[in-house]
Amino acid sequence: MPSLSEAAKEAAAIKLTGEAKVTPGGGEFIDVQTTEPVTDWSTIFRRFKLDPDVFQIVDDTVTMSMWQQSKRTENGDRDVIDLYSYRARFTRRREGIDLPALYAAARARPPRAVAPGPVDRATIAVLADPQIGKTGNRGGTPELIDRMQEKREKLAAVLKVRKPTRTGLLDGGDGFENFESGGNPMYTNDLSLAQQMDCYGTEVYMMLGVLHRHGPVDVLAVPSNHTAWRRGKQTLGRPSDDLGLFVHQQVKKVADAAGMTATWHLPDPYDEAVAANILGTQVGLVHGNQFGPGQAIQWWEKQTFGAQAVALVDLLITAHYHSFGAGVAGRNPHTGRQRWWLGAPTLDNGSDWYRTTGGRDSDPGLMVFDITEDGFDLTSLTIL
Repeated sequence: MPSLSEAAKEAAAIKLTGEAKVTPGGGEFIDVQTTEPVTDWSTIFRRFKLDPDVFQIVDDTVTMSMWQQSKRTENGDRDVIDLYSYRARFTRRREGIDLPALYAAARARPPRAVAPGPVDRATIAVLADPQIGKTGNRGGTPELIDRMQEKREKLAAVLKVRKPTRTGLLDGGDGFENFESGGNPMYTNDLSLAQQMDCYGTEVYMMLGVLHRHGPVDVLAVPSNHTAWRRGKQTLGRPSDDLGLFVHQQVKKVADAAGMTATWHLPDPYDEAVAANILGTQVGLVHGNQFGPGQAIQWWEKQTFGAQAVALVDLLITAHYHSFGAGVAGRNPHTGRQRWWLGAPTLDNGSDWYRTTGGRDSDPGLMVFDITEDGFDLTSLTIL
């Protein structure tokens, strides 16, 4: 690098006019006119009092024009000289990154101690859309009962391995088919309404029994479109008049009589969503008929601004759309945790009307995940 005096002599050798606009990240030379071709931009940088060790030219932005000018010499003769004009952008130099050195330093670093996992763990099972009494391509009530027995057996095996200190049963709704659900065709059920509700209560109680063997159970249940009190597509009464919630109230009586340690969390009479604290994590539940396909997170955002039941939750569970889904929904300003949305798969006998019109179908499954003292455990998420 030339000395300051050498740099000054070098800059003085070129007669230069023009303008330099400097921004925090770089800048631009505009109409820089010289009497000599520019071969070293460090000269130009120094002329504008910029350090060439800090700035560099963006090569593909340089444009040059050249013309000739006649000039009278001291003895009266005329001489032709070349003139040059430049325009170019420049940026601040970035420090070079030595990747081999960085990897070598990373390998040389002592291994980090891995902290033991949290002791307390809650395993959560999501019962979603069994629509008991419905017939479809996967069969009817006999096939559904067999499927539910299989899911309970798989859940028992998972619980045996995970050894939670408490458990949770999240009922996402549509526990039975009903006769006033607005489906087309209607009245294809193989159970009466009373039988549907009886079977639903039995399935909830049996699932509760599997979970209760591994710790106290938090039960969350919400109203839904199939189990609503309705006449055709017209919903009657308040959200709390849902027949599925009525079944849960009866199951609670039996569980209390049996001495089970289970706590029910139901929405307020005019609410359709509910939230509960499980091991320090706020978990929210809503059926999903409140919003369109793929709009769960947008709906949640509005609930947050409206200070609704799920406004402060870290984890939102939905059902209704009969297929698994997941997404990240920003960060909770109250807990600092990343928010998660999970859409539960169905347990029903198949939605043939949607398969024939939409061309898609989804496998039935029981969504299971854990909550620890650190919050939602993504690595535990599975579908049985």
